[in-house]
This record gives sequence, C-alpha cells and structure tokens, in this order.
Amino acid sequence: MSDMGSFRDAVTAWAAGGPGGRARELASELSVRVVVLLEGPSDVAAVDALAESRGRNLADEGVCVLSMGGAMSVGRYAGLLGPTGLGLRLTGLCDEAERGFYARGWERASAPQEGFFVCAADLEDELIRALGVTRVEELVEAEGDLRPLQTFLRQPAQQGRSPQQQLRRFFGTKKGRKIRYGRVLVEALLPDRVPAPLDGLLTGL
Repeated sequence: MSDMGSFRDAVTAWAAGGPGGRARELASELSVRVVVLLEGPSDVAAVDALAESRGRNLADEGVCVLSMGGAMSVGRYAGLLGPTGLGLRLTGLCDEAERGFYARGWERASAPQEGFFVCAADLEDELIRALGVTRVEELVEAEGDLRPLQTFLRQPAQQGRSPQQQLRRFFGTKKGRKIRYGRVLVEALLPDRVPAPLDGLLTGL
C-alpha cells in the first residue's frame, strides 16, 4: 500500500533528474491535491505538529508536506508539481530572505503569487516571538539542553546579540536540534498565539 511518504520520495527523485512516472502514478493513486513546499525538515516538523494539534491528518486530506532541501530548489519543484506540471495546488512557507525564490518559482509554474506565506525572519524567529524568550528557555531546560545553551551563550560570538537571536542560532548548532525544536515549540503554543504565517498556511489547506 503506497503512502504519502512514497509520493515524497518519488517527487524528490524526479526533482533530482529521475523519471516522473512514479510520482504521477502516486499523485493519482493517493488523490494528492495540494503540495506544501518547505525549505527543510524543521519546517515540516512544525507544520506537522500544528496539524496534529488541530486534529488533522494532512496525508488523508490529500496534502503532501514536502522538504525541498533548500529554498533555491523551489522553482524546480513548483514547475514539476504546480499548474504547469502535475496540476496540483501549491502553497508553502518561506523566510523573508527567500521570498524572491518563491515568487519566481510560483511565476515559473503559473501559480497564484498569494499561494505562499512569508515569515518576518524565519519560522524559528516567529515561534520564539510567539512564545517569549522565557518560555522558550523553559522548554530548552525541559528538553535537557540547558547546559549546552549556557555553554553556547558564553561564546564571544554571542555577546551583543539579543536573547531571541541567540536562541535562533542555538537551535541550528547541532544536527537534528532544529527539527526537534520545530515540533517542541509548536506543541507549546497556545491556540491564539500561532504565528500568522504558520496559521495562514494551515488554515488555507
């Protein structure tokens, strides 16, 4: 029995230059209707966590949440999957610095420009602001990362940065940490404190 993971794998192979037949077959078999294009796995973890908190199974709804491995790949994925490719509806979430990549990718795929959502800096920044530095530090301690954070904060490069900037940088300093906290931070959000780009993305699916 094929699942959405199989479709993701097929699309990734297709985007890397392989044949697209399997992706086409699975899109039909699984009734895929929307693809959420995200830069990396930490964004996927956050979107999945928010969907679960709202009692939604995106795969069952025909929604594929896809990590592209970098924003510069968005044109390739959008072209293969959007209106000029498989004909799926595109949406996504990007950092402000990546807005241009997404806009050009959407234009290349003849997709509506309002179809993606932009974070002020990045998703981690949005989540830290929504929760507040104190609450995020509590979560870091609960996850057993307080000592590594304290060590990190003593580094000369961190002096003069705001606590929010320091936390954003900390999450990216160890492989897998950013992905884990993508879920942890979202699960800690109050329903009325979900950052607007993330809320808009999920509400529109």
